[in-house]
Amino acid sequence: MDLPVLSVVLALVGALLFAVGSVFQQNAAAGVADDDALLSELIRSPRWWAGLLGDVGGYGFQAAALGIGSVLVVQPLIVSTLLFALPLSARFAGTRMTRRTWATATALAISLAVFLIVGDPTAGDDSATARHWLIPLTVLAGLCVAAVAASSARIGSGPRALLLGFASGALYGVAVAMTKPVIATFEHGLGAVLGNWVTWALIVAGIGGFYLQQLAFHAGSLAASLPAITIGEPLVAAFLGFTVLGERLRVAGPGIAVIVVAVIVMIATTVELSRAQAHSADGKPAADTVSW
Repeated sequence: MDLPVLSVVLALVGALLFAVGSVFQQNAAAGVADDDALLSELIRSPRWWAGLLGDVGGYGFQAAALGIGSVLVVQPLIVSTLLFALPLSARFAGTRMTRRTWATATALAISLAVFLIVGDPTAGDDSATARHWLIPLTVLAGLCVAAVAASSARIGSGPRALLLGFASGALYGVAVAMTKPVIATFEHGLGAVLGNWVTWALIVAGIGGFYLQQLAFHAGSLAASLPAITIGEPLVAAFLGFTVLGERLRVAGPGIAVIVVAVIVMIATTVELSRAQAHSADGKPAADTVSW
């Protein structure tokens, strides 16, 4: 196993900052009345700006981690944002984490460790051309457009928040995957970075994901939007890591079954913890749990 320790540390610091940003932004967005203009209200909120600062710092550390390690190493670790956000949300809302939440958080941490240690991801290739990006990005763009269009139909607030959350997470995943080749371009100078179409595509994806995230938080329950965002980002980033950047897991035989189980546990626990964080942000304990 050749796990880049510095990349792991940087990704975990980024996850902590993302957690701070998430808690403050959720709280700010949830406080905007339905008949108010979302962005105009948010930009007047100090909590929203604090959350934005956390996101910017988190992305900086995430980019630094991607400069050293692969998307398949960094992005699963960013999911640990939930492990930091849950106690922060509970503290902010004056609630306490439950036994079930602690157990789920422990399962997520173990599954992340198993995925990284057993899977031992490769570094991949940062020199993918536009031809390599074309088909995967077309597929993802179609899914995002369909999700946003469906959210405009006459559906409930929960499904609308879920669809917008998925589109937001997908665009964030695109931005994450594109960060790695953009970081690699810096060695050729700022002009090469600014002249690279991937740089501008990254910016568009990041801004689009951010805007859709605010709409998702405002559209309905956080329990609907947050799992979609949290799951959508790493899945899309991993998809592009495999299909475009050529990253692979160095595993065979029984190890494949172990990885499959670890990924299933990661997805299930991420959804569960996202819902728990949403309830905590709303100031109430998650359903069917026992408080300490």
